[in-house]
Amino acid sequence: MKTMLAAAMALSVTLSGAKAESWTSYRIAESGTSVDVPVSVFTELAGKPDGYGQQFRSSDGRADLTIQAVSNRQGLSPTKFLASKDPPSGIIYQRITPRFFVVSSIKRDKIWYNRCNFSRGYVHCVLINYPAAEKRQWDRIVTRISHSLSAN
Repeated sequence: MKTMLAAAMALSVTLSGAKAESWTSYRIAESGTSVDVPVSVFTELAGKPDGYGQQFRSSDGRADLTIQAVSNRQGLSPTKFLASKDPPSGIIYQRITPRFFVVSSIKRDKIWYNRCNFSRGYVHCVLINYPAAEKRQWDRIVTRISHSLSAN
């Protein structure tokens, strides 16, 4: 009985980690990148990515978010830019347009999601990793982050 109670409590804490109660707009001044970030979920700074931006992590370390802007002086299309990054095989979802790409898959029990928008010499990206078992709890969070990504 104690084991079941402990498991239920752990699951409750885990699932509550995907509730976004407080949001803020994160902006990269150098590129104009802007994106909504659930600060109630991604509470810790986790380093700097290539180019400009910031990496964040959930307090339990099970999810992370990277907001990044990199130069695209070569003017690569979304298709060519994605290919240059040598994405892993087994992509489950892929959408490529002339202005952005989205790719997603599962690796080691985590969903990884990557969206990059193209404008004004920069590629503006969000990369999110979160537990695959919690997909439904993360759907709204990922959608809001993805749809809010812009370059002003």
